[in-house]
Amino acid sequence: MILTKSGGILGPIASVLGIIMDFLFQITSQFGVFNVGLCIILFTIVTKMLMLPLTIKQQKSTKLMSVMNPEIQAIQAKYKGKTDNESMQRQNVELQAVYDKYGTSMTGGCLPLLIQMPILFALFSVVRNIPAYVASVRVSFDNVVNAVMAQGGYVEKITTITDITKALNNVAVEKYDFTSADKLVDMLYNFSATQWAELEAAFPAISTTIAENAEAIADMNYFFGLNVAEAPGWMPSLAWIIPILAGLSQFISVKILQGKQQQKADPDNAAAQSMQTMNNTMPLMSAFFCITMPIGLGIYWIASSVVQIIQQLAINAYMEKIDIDEMVKKNIEKVNKKRAKQGLPPTKVSSVSTTLEEARAAQEKEKQAEEAKKERIAKQIEASKKIYNNDPNPDSLASKAAMVQKYNEAHEKRSNKNK
Repeated sequence: MILTKSGGILGPIASVLGIIMDFLFQITSQFGVFNVGLCIILFTIVTKMLMLPLTIKQQKSTKLMSVMNPEIQAIQAKYKGKTDNESMQRQNVELQAVYDKYGTSMTGGCLPLLIQMPILFALFSVVRNIPAYVASVRVSFDNVVNAVMAQGGYVEKITTITDITKALNNVAVEKYDFTSADKLVDMLYNFSATQWAELEAAFPAISTTIAENAEAIADMNYFFGLNVAEAPGWMPSLAWIIPILAGLSQFISVKILQGKQQQKADPDNAAAQSMQTMNNTMPLMSAFFCITMPIGLGIYWIASSVVQIIQQLAINAYMEKIDIDEMVKKNIEKVNKKRAKQGLPPTKVSSVSTTLEEARAAQEKEKQAEEAKKERIAKQIEASKKIYNNDPNPDSLASKAAMVQKYNEAHEKRSNKNK
């Protein structure tokens, strides 16, 4: 395992994605194009297409949730403010019944996202350090590293290069492992044109080897005049086009997604409010990250958003043709197969239009009951005020005793009425 590669669960995933990118690099090389930026774009298109089935599944779940929401909100309104265990258990049972009725689960929409997350993090690992994963790109770096490590006192000469700690990812020189070829490849991947020139001057005996490979690396690393390994930084420059395009493309992508799937956030729904806030701030976060990260990641981010916009437009057209009742029916069939294996009775299939009417009727009934309760309380308060205000001496003991008696009579009258 190369030291610069990611470990843990991301390691194998990133290695597979690196093989895909290496394959793409070899294909473009057949046409005389040796460019990492172009490979990142092709790589993004391929990985987005591979994850398209998960994306469609997630959006089907989202569309189904939009249909289920009136029923879910009616149940949540019914138990609003009730925090005792019995009420919470009843609420969960009723919510689960809604999910069962539609043949889905509370975590159904989260599963595709959970599957995609490790892939996305692995993608960042690959794009952030291309030579560690793409063997075809690493060859030129290895040529320089092998030649430099064969020179006497190479560590001292390397440390004299300008802004060397920046090329070492801000690691102190005395703590950097210059004996590792992997670490030196990492260093060279972050070199600017000026640093390559200084490296060539520091090792005149191998200057030709350094110059030839530096030129090959420049051809691979530069995309429309921008080094994919460098970060745009906070000083205004041509490289700022990357964070600007990243933020703009992300903004368009989010708006297209919101237009079809998301309604106005419910002020009483904390999760909906959080999602709305995240969608509004995500484009700004994209621009911020692209300023501080290598341009290669920015290219990936832009390409990802553009592909997502195209995919989303196609998915929206596809989702318009989906019959919700048919989707629910298929979901119920899958659920009933599982229930049959567990020895459980089948779940009934209901029409979505019918369940929506039932949900609206239940919600309206709850609303009317709440308004009637408020009106009854208001009348009781008004009656109490009249009794108190008509008494010439409201602070006397006799007056208070009379008020208690009237209250008891009214209470007894209501009890008899309820019986």
